[in-house]
Amino acid sequence: MQRNPSGRILALDYGRSRIGLAVSDELGLTAQGLETLERKNMREDLARLAALAHEKAVSLILMGDPIRLSGQAGSHAEEVRRFGRRLEQRTGLPVCFWDERLTTVEANRLLRTAGADRSKRRQVVDRISAVILLQSYLDWCAGQAGQP
Repeated sequence: MQRNPSGRILALDYGRSRIGLAVSDELGLTAQGLETLERKNMREDLARLAALAHEKAVSLILMGDPIRLSGQAGSHAEEVRRFGRRLEQRTGLPVCFWDERLTTVEANRLLRTAGADRSKRRQVVDRISAVILLQSYLDWCAGQAGQP
């Protein structure tokens, strides 16, 4: 697994109709949500993500890896990996896959706890999922920093 490189990290919670987005701060300590990308088509989606990566001075793209609770790759996994390879080719940046198990469940739980109604949750759940995904990676990197 790749440790946190220098530069910001862009996290993607990939979906067929929307992609939740989050970006790290320059120090790689915290994750901030960005606007959710409404999917158009492959070429336009890749172009918009490449432009965002350039704008935010990203050095790594982190994508949620749809692993089942059993640890096996989910049915969505090959589509996500194909998209990741295309994004890597388009941007020239490394794409790392990170276990996204239960991020959407956790995002929905946080939003319910905050009192968000169902329509509001639907609008922001992908973004919150991307934040949770990225923060878990950043926390893992921080823990690895002390390891030999």
